[in-house]
Amino acid sequence: MKLLSVAIPSYNSEMYMRKCIDSLLAGGEDVEILIVNDGSTDRTGAIADEYAARYPSIVKAIHKENGGHGSAVNAGLEQASGLYFKVVDSDDWVKESAYFRILETLKDITTGDSSLDMLISNFVYEKEGEKKHKVMKYRHALPQDRIFTWNDVKHFHKGQYILMHSVIFRTRLLKECGLRLPEHTFYVDNIFVFEPLPFVKNMYYLDVNFYRYYIGREGQSVNEEIMLSRVDQQIKVNKIMIDYLAENKAKVITRRKLKNYMFNYLEIITVISSILLIRAGTDEALEKKQELWQYIKQKDMRIYMRLRYGVLGNSMNLPGKGGRKMSVEGYKLCRRFYKFN
Repeated sequence: MKLLSVAIPSYNSEMYMRKCIDSLLAGGEDVEILIVNDGSTDRTGAIADEYAARYPSIVKAIHKENGGHGSAVNAGLEQASGLYFKVVDSDDWVKESAYFRILETLKDITTGDSSLDMLISNFVYEKEGEKKHKVMKYRHALPQDRIFTWNDVKHFHKGQYILMHSVIFRTRLLKECGLRLPEHTFYVDNIFVFEPLPFVKNMYYLDVNFYRYYIGREGQSVNEEIMLSRVDQQIKVNKIMIDYLAENKAKVITRRKLKNYMFNYLEIITVISSILLIRAGTDEALEKKQELWQYIKQKDMRIYMRLRYGVLGNSMNLPGKGGRKMSVEGYKLCRRFYKFN
């Protein structure tokens, strides 16, 4: 059995996917690389087949009809045979030295008496045109180099969360918790790092800059204008997360730090939805913002009260000049979270 399965969702990625795949090949026979060709119309599928032919014991090409990023992740997870599962987008890559540390750590854990649900590492914003790259680290919030539980987690700063780039999950945990990302929807990476959390009993944080998250490609989903044009998909993901927390409160309510983390994560996603609708500035967009908050209120009053009257939620619903000023601050927080290009 492979130690780690890595899914690479790929759509029309011929111009940059080789860098991603080559960086992962350094893991050798410990790794299974699943290149998921999501109905591409360029040479993505041919490149996937080329690598699968050259490295038959490491690389597998999966071809499917176009279903979007979430659908590609689902396909990779379905065919993953490794003990652990990671998603690396086709325009991103990993740092070799950190990669070896990750594999060594996973190997040590699996050969010992302990099991591990989630490994967390740092990621680097590789933003085009910037000489100094921001690193998302967790050393102030998480214990290092040991297995720990939610009780050991400290405080996360606003705008700083465990994202898809940060995590490696135990494969069986993802399958057993029933994770299934929606198709033809952007921003589902938020669901990927949200829904499994009630099932995560222990974690390990390795303070290495492993994942390199490229920002700057034309047409990228975190481009601000594109996010504004796809705000309905952001709202869809937001509502799925609201539904999930409302329906699974019993699993988290007695685990205070997990509960707080999930509420705080849902808060930042809801603020992002709100600020995008405010920035759109149309009557239709402002009506959608009102409808989103009404949806939360009808779904679960306790969640609504916590989100609406928290500092961030309250700032998204203030009228007049003061409200606009707070909205600007919320927008700055969005930029820190997504690093708009």
